[in-house]
Amino acid sequence: MIASASTTDVSHNPRTAESVGGVQHTTPTAVEAILQAAQFAAAELAASSPFDRQRWLNAVAATLLCHSDELALLADEETALGLPRLRGEIAGAAKSAQFYASVAVDGHYLNASTEIVNDTTTLARWNVPIGPIAIFGASNFPFGFGVCGHDVASALAAGCPVVVKAHPAHPRLSVRMAQLTRDALDSAGAPAGVYDLVVGFEAGLQLVDSPVIMAVAFTGSQGGGMALRDRAAARGVPVFAEMGTVNPVFVTATAITAFNPTETIAAGFVESFTMGAGQFCTKPGLIFAPAGSGMFAAITDIVAQVAPAPLLTAGIAASFDAGVAELAHATGSLAHATGSLAHATGSPAPAEARRDSLSAARVFAVTLDDLQPGSRLLEECFGPVALVCEYTDSAAAVNALGRLQNSLAASVFTGGPCDVEANEVVSQLLTKVGRVAVNAWPTGVANTWSQQHGGPWPATSRPDATSVGAGALSRFVRPVAIQNAAPAMLPGALAPENPWSMPRRVNGILTVPTS
Repeated sequence: MIASASTTDVSHNPRTAESVGGVQHTTPTAVEAILQAAQFAAAELAASSPFDRQRWLNAVAATLLCHSDELALLADEETALGLPRLRGEIAGAAKSAQFYASVAVDGHYLNASTEIVNDTTTLARWNVPIGPIAIFGASNFPFGFGVCGHDVASALAAGCPVVVKAHPAHPRLSVRMAQLTRDALDSAGAPAGVYDLVVGFEAGLQLVDSPVIMAVAFTGSQGGGMALRDRAAARGVPVFAEMGTVNPVFVTATAITAFNPTETIAAGFVESFTMGAGQFCTKPGLIFAPAGSGMFAAITDIVAQVAPAPLLTAGIAASFDAGVAELAHATGSLAHATGSLAHATGSPAPAEARRDSLSAARVFAVTLDDLQPGSRLLEECFGPVALVCEYTDSAAAVNALGRLQNSLAASVFTGGPCDVEANEVVSQLLTKVGRVAVNAWPTGVANTWSQQHGGPWPATSRPDATSVGAGALSRFVRPVAIQNAAPAMLPGALAPENPWSMPRRVNGILTVPTS
């Protein structure tokens, strides 16, 4: 993590490379004041009822929807992701805030339990909020994983104050979003200090180093996530880093049928790996398909029709070009790409020349023998590029899955419920990924009770966690127990009259209120 000497996060338009203003970095004194306010708010927030938190988060959701047009326009200036995508992401962020609030009200995440051990001993156990959380959002999802996205909403729902670090790819949006979020929380009666924002690299490090911060949530590159993990390790603070690697797709030998033709799978693959200019952590980066299926030819034909698109930042564009050159070298071949902007040799253009250019989608052919541990082919290249591996030996292809890096998600296309090979592939992938999509693409992530958005390292720093779905609250709570507690010492979930109407175990028996 290399600090910048600048005192401002400069905002750029990815389409034109023009500067469109900037935001001053937060001073160390101001960061400390924000941290102290969060620490002061922690006890009150932890003692609040889930119904209070639901009211606060519903107010945030309403504010996002009310300001949707303004926020989408501002985000498009800094990300070039397009107004339809951004408006949909705002609506999704609002819905997520409401969902996480409903998870808190449901109460199962508390794991509340009380019992009489013997004539002189009672025990009560439940989950409590861990305290202030530092959150580092993503460049590619300014709303879904930004200053008011999944991490923020799930932490607040769990009862933890939040301090967010503005992303330098969209600093003006970050500041405006934070202002709206603070105002919404304040108007809904949330305690002062439950939410705030800092700007700047050094301000972010100050968060990680502060004894006030009890956990860190991060979405972004592997380098950034691991640097945060290593820095926080000095204090024993958990870092929930969602980073991503190469998400594989496996097409079984019996999947190619008249009802599931090569052209259909190829079109879906290209649409998925080029969505958002390939800047999704769930982008499928490698597809295995039977030899003779014509998959590589079909994919290259479709890729040639994909319009070049701007990437989020100059750094991402330069890394993409460098990655494409490395993939070309690793395969000893040329990338098949959108003709107008393809670098035939795979050589990256200088970063200063790439700042105002578009990036073309690319695809490489690889063999099973190419996919060996340590190969550049097994590492993520963030952007619209993918690999195609046509195999002749199904067993060898399944075996090759074991050589891939662990990842967030994978897809398997099958010949139907009687496809024995598909069952073997799914079993293999479940040891390596957080989610397997059967006859579907991994790009979309629904925010539901059953969602898992995580995976074994190096896809994430914590394979036991999810950053999307009801399980996301679990990152921000810890279990406690009281022996021989007086009723007044217990939270609403375990008080004798159960005023919060929470599910709980009483003497080992699960009781769920009917209303």
